[in-house]
Amino acid sequence: MDTLVHNSVHVVLALTLPPLLLGLIAKTKALFAGRKGPPLLQWYFDLIRLFQKGSVFSQTTTWVFRAGPVVGLVTAAMAILLIPMVNGIAPLSFTGDLIFLAYILGLGRFFTALAALDTGSSFEGMGAAREVTFACLAEPAFILGLMVLAKLSGSLKLATMLDGSLATHWSSSGASLVLVLLSWFIILLAENSRIPFDDPNTHLELTMIHEVMVLDHSGPALGMILYGAALKLFVFAALIVRLALPVNMGDPWLDWPLFIGGTLLVAMLVGVVESVMARLRLTHVPVLLIAACLLSAFGAILLVR
Repeated sequence: MDTLVHNSVHVVLALTLPPLLLGLIAKTKALFAGRKGPPLLQWYFDLIRLFQKGSVFSQTTTWVFRAGPVVGLVTAAMAILLIPMVNGIAPLSFTGDLIFLAYILGLGRFFTALAALDTGSSFEGMGAAREVTFACLAEPAFILGLMVLAKLSGSLKLATMLDGSLATHWSSSGASLVLVLLSWFIILLAENSRIPFDDPNTHLELTMIHEVMVLDHSGPALGMILYGAALKLFVFAALIVRLALPVNMGDPWLDWPLFIGGTLLVAMLVGVVESVMARLRLTHVPVLLIAACLLSAFGAILLVR
């Protein structure tokens, strides 16, 4: 497939598929609960409805509050451009882009927390404090996992780290890759405010983390936050799929469906986890994040010879 066509498919898929993942998670949870659940395309309808509304901004907020949703959406979109979906090709690729990926995701989180603090609400400030505290434990686990892939591939470029050659390392370094895979799935749940770390459907003051930071947003601003969250979920799902299924068939008509099927499977797995587990107490969340750090660290140690 021509690189231009490949990049076009990459962008179109990255912009249209993420809300479907959220719909599939909700559908999976409804199936476990014995309910019909919302339509798979409900998130698309909700986003369209929000972008058609007007926004209400408090007079106490500054430009930071308005910039938060925009920066969160833009950084998530840029992160998607760095992830190779098939054939080890990404629209934006350069040596050291794995560090840029970690920093761009951190920038989006920083502005979301900053927008929450800009409201002057102690309630939203509490959520921002929790968010950045847990991020201090989640980011090392994510970066350690990237270091394992960098060591195996001998490259600091994501497109090379996650290309088809990764399949050959499963036979020789499968233990390290399994540990990184488990660690990244935990990070996916934490970074996207999913159970057992957070419940995106709750509004209980003592348990909210991410949702409390966006309570004052409405209309298009809230739509950008929700869409950016869907893009972020897609980023981590794509990383997990490329790590677990680094297979290149050589035929785009087979590679793209395989990738799409993998991301949908990750979404279903998230729905299963949320259906069989309860939300952890806040004091237990750091323990699970430290476990994710240890998994990635052990994966790196196993590569030391």
